[in-house]
Amino acid sequence: MTKRYVSLPAEAETGMREFIAEVDRRLSGEEDTCSVVEDVLLDLSGDREAYERWQAGEPVSPAERVRLQSYDPCNTTLESEYYAEKDEEAFKRSKHLQWLWRQFDSLPIADNVEFALRFRAMLAEHLFAECGENCRFFRGITFTYGHNISIGDNVVVHDDVHLDDRGTLTIGDRVSISDGVHVYSHDHDVVDQTEVRNYHTIIEDDVRLTYDAVVRAGMRVGENAIVGARGIVQTDVPAHHIAVGMPAKSVRIKPGWEDVATPIEEAGENRQEERRIEYELPADLEVFDEFGRDRQPPN
Repeated sequence: MTKRYVSLPAEAETGMREFIAEVDRRLSGEEDTCSVVEDVLLDLSGDREAYERWQAGEPVSPAERVRLQSYDPCNTTLESEYYAEKDEEAFKRSKHLQWLWRQFDSLPIADNVEFALRFRAMLAEHLFAECGENCRFFRGITFTYGHNISIGDNVVVHDDVHLDDRGTLTIGDRVSISDGVHVYSHDHDVVDQTEVRNYHTIIEDDVRLTYDAVVRAGMRVGENAIVGARGIVQTDVPAHHIAVGMPAKSVRIKPGWEDVATPIEEAGENRQEERRIEYELPADLEVFDEFGRDRQPPN
């Protein structure tokens, strides 16, 4: 083991525990989530005094007003809010929690690793469909919704990772996801890019996704497998295999697992369509093409 234990001074540890427990208690109760998120961001940013002056009717500049309003997630929009097929009821809450996660990451206090890891782990238990124990989430992680993600125990997700859960994303126990990794659960039609297809993407137990790797929608990365740096997974990766390249291909089996792993020559199966998730759009949805392109091929 190359890590060592790090502890905060007792007073800082007590304050951190009390704060996280208080936010957890409020998010677990009947209180309006918008109000909880607004309070937390106001206090962590140190903007409470300016906010109260504004609420008391004192004049503020247009820029100040926008800043103060934006602590309330009900006054904000996210890209995923525009997606027509999303679960509206689930998104009402996950949007607010995702806003808290994103705005927390923009604050200087998010550089306090011990505090930030525990705060995000607490948020993940409220935001994700499932989140196991002892997970560590570093800075700059983004999601589509959050509520379609299930994560096991002892998972580590490093900086600047994107976990797309427009479809469904399942991540097993003891998975390590390195900086800059993108894992997708939706894809677009090659002719009509406005046609979105959602899938179930699966990362099994003990997988390592190394730096800047990409996992395409509907793929399965098998137990104990490794995807090499900048590898692009476009077919399933069998258990215990090491896959590298663009596209990622199995190049070897982990030493010691040869007898239980799929032979190298049998790797590379694409079972994406088996994991497609069908959805229905609301009957009264006003459909529009934001690109306005002519999709008809020439005669």
